[in-house]
Amino acid sequence: MVQTPPLKAVILDADGVRRAWRRIAHEVIERQPDLAALSLLGIVTRGLPLAERLAATLEELESIRVAVLPLDVRAYRDDLPRAATAPLPILPSAAVDGRPVLLVDDVLFNGRTVRAAIDAVIAAGRPTQIQLAVLVDRGHRELPIRPDYIGKNVPTSRQEWVDVHLREIDGEDAVRILEGPPR
Repeated sequence: MVQTPPLKAVILDADGVRRAWRRIAHEVIERQPDLAALSLLGIVTRGLPLAERLAATLEELESIRVAVLPLDVRAYRDDLPRAATAPLPILPSAAVDGRPVLLVDDVLFNGRTVRAAIDAVIAAGRPTQIQLAVLVDRGHRELPIRPDYIGKNVPTSRQEWVDVHLREIDGEDAVRILEGPPR
């Protein structure tokens, strides 16, 4: 039986998640002159529902539907074993060629997932810009990666981890810090 590490703090409840993500939508509108050209790439698993929420909020605020695509980066990771026969996921070049791309993820930690996402985007085509939106930035970067849009900065120790729950996957919206070794 797997024990859940002890709860240290709830850093965002459902209202906090909603407010943080709505603020990010306003920031995207301010920084993206052509929303209709923007592609939102939700990093699987929890980045995808966040990207869909962002697209819905942008549509509500600006009446423009932004394209949302899932981005599975596992095959591009340099810190996970890769099966010799595992094909690299194919991202449609039309989703990135000549377009600004906004990568969306739940937590930014060491930067390896984002590096893999950038590799996947570059393999698909040549975007005009790649930006990053994260719900939580917890620090401890191993690579020179910095998000453009941040819901919440949460300095953590390496003995803590950020546990994100989204209603689309987990039935609730909450962000917690747990103490103990990462899962």
